[in-house]
Amino acid sequence: MKCLLAVLGTHGDVLPFIALGSALAGRGHEVLLTAPAPFEGAARRAGLTFHPLGDRADFNRLVCEPDLWHPRKGARTAFRHALRFTPDVYRWIEAHRSEDCVAVASSSMFGARTAQDRLGVPLVTLHVLPMLIESRSAPPRLPGLPLPEFLPARFRHWMGRGAFEVAVDPFILPGLNAFRSGLGLPPVRRLIHWWNSPDAMLLMFPGWYAPPQPDWPPQAVQLDFPIADAFGDAPELDPALASFLDAGPPPLAFTYGSGMRQGRRFFETAVAVCGRLGRRGVLLAPQDGQVSGPLPEGILHVPYAPFGKLLPRCAALIHHGGIGTVAQAMAAGIPQFVVPVAFDHFDEARRLRHLNLGLSLSRRRFSPGPAARRIRRLLTDPRVRAACDEARDRLRTNGSLQAACDVIERAATARRTDG
Repeated sequence: MKCLLAVLGTHGDVLPFIALGSALAGRGHEVLLTAPAPFEGAARRAGLTFHPLGDRADFNRLVCEPDLWHPRKGARTAFRHALRFTPDVYRWIEAHRSEDCVAVASSSMFGARTAQDRLGVPLVTLHVLPMLIESRSAPPRLPGLPLPEFLPARFRHWMGRGAFEVAVDPFILPGLNAFRSGLGLPPVRRLIHWWNSPDAMLLMFPGWYAPPQPDWPPQAVQLDFPIADAFGDAPELDPALASFLDAGPPPLAFTYGSGMRQGRRFFETAVAVCGRLGRRGVLLAPQDGQVSGPLPEGILHVPYAPFGKLLPRCAALIHHGGIGTVAQAMAAGIPQFVVPVAFDHFDEARRLRHLNLGLSLSRRRFSPGPAARRIRRLLTDPRVRAACDEARDRLRTNGSLQAACDVIERAATARRTDG
């Protein structure tokens, strides 16, 4: 079987697809991946045939766009970027389709969904974010829409749906529908409904983290987190980082995401927090200009580290709230402190609080005093410690990638049989 995988985004979005591609290749399938150009090395190390979406300059322009990191404008900016590559993804699938092929795509890969409509290619939509699944009974916490949870769920869902239809649909649907019209396809009315494949949906987050809802699409299959850091930029700890970890007590780890280019204030506060708490710290920032030097003794800056090797040796992780980072910290069994920026970050922070796995503080209020007080509380709360241990135990055995392969194989077979 030929598997055509398509995804846009940063590490938390792309690495699960690379991990899934590796699992599919391990079953003897031919796997092709189209993703942003910076992930070519990771894809080829995993043995996948790679097709870049744009070049490194395209990727850098997007992540340097200030609106991408705005609570209300971020989704619109990201989807506009995805819309730009819709014809490329469609043509890529059209060129590589075969009688035994199946496509697997993230929700923003509009070209893959259009290829399903126009060419009849079997498609599995893969969601790593609970926020992207509509529900009247358990609506997600949307960025830029801080509705209190005491409001009725149906009202919060209605408000969120209206916000999406005002903030995203008018900016994306005209271009998408113009492309579809050229292929003889009818227009899309609601993006967040249409992007789900009727063949199958993979929800890569467990039910204990995001409980299944009665109004989720019937073709959705909920699995576990795809722990994928082994497919990242480096499989092992940098020798300097390993020596630092060996030289003292577990540090606090700080990251503001692999794509963030506006994290200087976050890391300045991180250094101050470590000083107030008397803790060592590891600052993870791949981009130049994020961390100011020289750093105090006991603080180390590294561009990248595999979380599976680093986080079990840390006292806590302070981060932006991306789902991939959230899952890795839970697998390591350490508390989390979230300073949300945009996208799903606010929703993940809410889920962590409800599960006693972490605390959060707004970006505006993330300053040394308030942050240090809350992180101290996080580190000493026995309920948090117990919840982190439980999450780590739940994720100790993770068969999500093989289960995802089963779903993909069934979807491809069902479509061919129906055809």
